[in-house]
Amino acid sequence: MAQPQGDLLIEPLGSHHDRKGFSCGVDSLDRYLRTQAGQDIRRKAAGVFVLAERTDPGVVLGYYTLSSTGLAQGDVPAAARRHVPRYPLVAATLIGQLAVSQTRQGERLGAVLVADAVRRAWLTASSVGSSMLVVDAINERAAAFYEGNGFVRLPDSQRLVLPMHVIQRLVEP
Repeated sequence: MAQPQGDLLIEPLGSHHDRKGFSCGVDSLDRYLRTQAGQDIRRKAAGVFVLAERTDPGVVLGYYTLSSTGLAQGDVPAAARRHVPRYPLVAATLIGQLAVSQTRQGERLGAVLVADAVRRAWLTASSVGSSMLVVDAINERAAAFYEGNGFVRLPDSQRLVLPMHVIQRLVEP
């Protein structure tokens, strides 16, 4: 999975980030960053992480969010079931939003954001409890992007998962 290059950084959303100047071409994702992200951070509803260049850290090149969620046991892919507890709801981490600035699309920055989300999800999984990383793709193109980054699509949906036992192989040598 891609990692930030030397000239890029990923950090929690802060007051120095220009949220109003960000546009990814999807109104709901742009609106989230401009109007909702700060509230989600203050309410501890989601962590919001921003991709920027080290030389101009206020310009948002992309962002993603992480929060806790639960999956019904029946929604867990069969191959992952032996790696999760048999509770009615399986603890998971959700990538709720992910977007890249229109001016930088096509540069694989989305893969850099996903790789960072995977790493953060792994690092917190043992302290918060999470058996997998989950994403609800906004459309078929986004679903294909996540599949290309190792996620497995649940049947008849745009929900995709990446089990922690798979993530462990990605992040630990």
